[in-house]
Amino acid sequence: MEDSNAYKVVWPRGKRVNTGARLAKRLDTLEGKVVCELWDWVFKGDQIFEVFEQELTKRYPGIKFVSWREFGEIHGANEKEVLAALPEKLKEYHCDAVICGVGC
Repeated sequence: MEDSNAYKVVWPRGKRVNTGARLAKRLDTLEGKVVCELWDWVFKGDQIFEVFEQELTKRYPGIKFVSWREFGEIHGANEKEVLAALPEKLKEYHCDAVICGVGC
């Protein structure tokens, strides 16, 4: 018989799972690299990416950017299609690195 004053407790974060996956090797520099921009179209990413481009161009000669406009909204009505197409698009643009802007 269960106590009517007892409650089950669930930890909201869930179980911690360690897959043992290794991180990708980090780039030594962004000089001459292609950096792709991804954005969820939430808080002012359009303005922030402009600042990233200006400042990173000063620091890394030859850096190139592929705008978030080329990829579509990564969190919205078409996010499944956008994310499914992402690996191929990153290859298409010869992407070396990604800046992913997620606002809230």
